[in-house]
Amino acid sequence: MEGEMNKLGYVCSSVIASLCYCYFVSSKISPGLSRFLSVLPIFCLFIILPYYLSSAFNTALITFFTTWLSNFKLLLFCFGHGPLSSPNCSLTFFISIASLPIRIRQNYDTHKRVLPLNFSLKVLVFAVLLKVSCCYGGALHHKMIQCVYCCLCFLLIEILIGLSNTLSGALVGGEFEFEPPSNEPYLSTSLQDFWGKRWNLTVTTSLRDTVYKPVRKASEVVLGKNLAPVPAVMAAFLVSGLMHELLFYNVTRSYPTWEMTGFFVLHGICVVVEVGLKNWARGRGWRLPWPVSTGLTVGFVLATSLWLFFPPLIRSGADTIVLEEMAFFVQLMWTHLTNLFSSIYK
Repeated sequence: MEGEMNKLGYVCSSVIASLCYCYFVSSKISPGLSRFLSVLPIFCLFIILPYYLSSAFNTALITFFTTWLSNFKLLLFCFGHGPLSSPNCSLTFFISIASLPIRIRQNYDTHKRVLPLNFSLKVLVFAVLLKVSCCYGGALHHKMIQCVYCCLCFLLIEILIGLSNTLSGALVGGEFEFEPPSNEPYLSTSLQDFWGKRWNLTVTTSLRDTVYKPVRKASEVVLGKNLAPVPAVMAAFLVSGLMHELLFYNVTRSYPTWEMTGFFVLHGICVVVEVGLKNWARGRGWRLPWPVSTGLTVGFVLATSLWLFFPPLIRSGADTIVLEEMAFFVQLMWTHLTNLFSSIYK
């Protein structure tokens, strides 16, 4: 355990040192190819850093935080886009935004949070579900345990990004408003609504800026404005699938089955078809009732997750390893907190 924490400390120190280089050196270079070439060694370093770790959970975190999100943010920075390119960007702000899974709130509409869940309640529910998975997972039907995994995945992202938002707010002050982790995805009325405005907004914004917008702009030259969104949507879902495959490979070191890529490509196709059907139905004044559209959307996401997303994780045993490591960490934190309060109120 101590050796793994030392490794994690080394990785975090490497990330911070690399971002300092980007801030003090690369930012002085004009945006474009020259700045990209100056950051290229950092891209490569961030790709290989997860392989230095042994813990499955730590590997997953560094892959998600650094290999995926940090590299995407630095890619925007290379070409003068994104918050990292702000002329008044401080070092603390630069490191916080680049290294943590947070995004400055964008100027696009989001749904009002109808059923907001308190952060403490999310932590409590996560701990309960984690305990159920570790202690009784073998006794539950495999479909039931996969449904529990869906809830754990949602809550883990909420907790990680929520904590990151809090930490960044403390470091850079209250002048910026950060995006929430998600926006009640279980109330989605369509796949477009689920993926575009409700689920994991940090990743959604990152894919929108680095993949969707450039592909759409390039496609307009060939396909025109009406059809340009089609390849842009498919490219965003394909990249998301490939990044999930990379995360899965880093954790398990097993050859990818491409089921996760299939999951995201399938949803990309369904989003394109859905948008076309919605436009056709809207012209005729047809619209599904909210309970029906929400049930169909959430049901489809859940069914395809059980079919394509979770099976490769379960077959490799990665789910059991990650759950055990998270349970150990939660138990460790609980022990330290208990000892702390005991010493205070003794």
